[in-house]
Amino acid sequence: MSALRNYLDKIKPNFEEGGKLHAFRSVFDGFETFLFVPASTSKSGTHIHDAIDSKRIMSLVVIALIPAMLFGMYNVGYQHFHATGAEGGFWAMFFYGFLAVLPKIIVSYVVGLGIEFTVAQWKNEEIQEGFLVSGILIPLIVPIECPLWILAIATAFAVIFAKEVFGGTGMNIFNVALITRAFLFFAYPTKMSGDTVWVSGDSILGLGNTVDGLTVATPLGQAATASSATGFPEFSMDMVTGFIPGSIGETSVIAIAIGAVILLWTGVASWKTMLSVFVGGGLMAWVFNVIGPDNAVANMPWYEHLVLGGFCFGAVFMATDPVTSARTECGKYIYGFLIGVMAIVIRVLNPGYPEGMMLAILLMNIFAPLIDYYVVQSNISKREKRVAKV
Repeated sequence: MSALRNYLDKIKPNFEEGGKLHAFRSVFDGFETFLFVPASTSKSGTHIHDAIDSKRIMSLVVIALIPAMLFGMYNVGYQHFHATGAEGGFWAMFFYGFLAVLPKIIVSYVVGLGIEFTVAQWKNEEIQEGFLVSGILIPLIVPIECPLWILAIATAFAVIFAKEVFGGTGMNIFNVALITRAFLFFAYPTKMSGDTVWVSGDSILGLGNTVDGLTVATPLGQAATASSATGFPEFSMDMVTGFIPGSIGETSVIAIAIGAVILLWTGVASWKTMLSVFVGGGLMAWVFNVIGPDNAVANMPWYEHLVLGGFCFGAVFMATDPVTSARTECGKYIYGFLIGVMAIVIRVLNPGYPEGMMLAILLMNIFAPLIDYYVVQSNISKREKRVAKV
């Protein structure tokens, strides 16, 4: 590493003011700070000195996402081999899924980081690390059959209109990855829903079989199209382990739980927000079980709602986003609880969209500042009353 550090120090003058490559100063600074911790410190004013910074936070979130990503790769291969009748062992399935998912990760990062680098150069600012997380979240929340060109368009739209126009990292009011998914869902609905998008039907480098017109429904999709209130799928351990069709990184509760432990142990995510999402979702699902409409989704047991679709993934990795979620301690309870409630309401009352988690989080992104405002005002009012009594 010392050789790399010396090399960077040697070429750095070329990118500084007056250097022949000054126009690419932001790009060089981005790579340098990605490889090494900056040595600069605050010189004046009041500052909080801590070992954590945005790069470390983003890196920890990426590490927490790795279990879901790796399992998603294997499940992509498992679902393909199972649906097409192809023969293969663990490594054949994993390698198939790896080759199928890798292009989506590459496209996400190339498009997103390319835009961020361009904007940073144009504005003569430092390149932020915010897209390190969004870049890996985006491929994990889409179906495996989502075309790469559509993914590129959606990523570009989200980075430009949900992030950069608000000022960049830390200034956006909506979760960038969820805006990508929302754009895909409303602009290209046939590529994001139905029975033909969840399982890859192509052979990759001789792995698996090629099958045209492969249709496989997700458990939530089956419940949404069921003709009776008893048409919901029976609970099975596959719903927990993740061996079911679904978006790439959202199927395994166990893999997501490992990520949750990492986020909570490192203090990156709030357990208050995370827990409140599950409480709100479970309570609302139970209410619909008792007094809900006579359809399969409403009659689905509350615990099935929590393990199916993107509920767990959204609660752990999306609702806890520190930029777009509530920041007051009391507000985190309210924010998370309402996300869980709205996710189930959307699932039950909108048969055309059985997922619900994406819209619930985006809706509460709008209200997060309002929740914080009223929590702060309530605290101010209580303090004023205490002072008045004295």
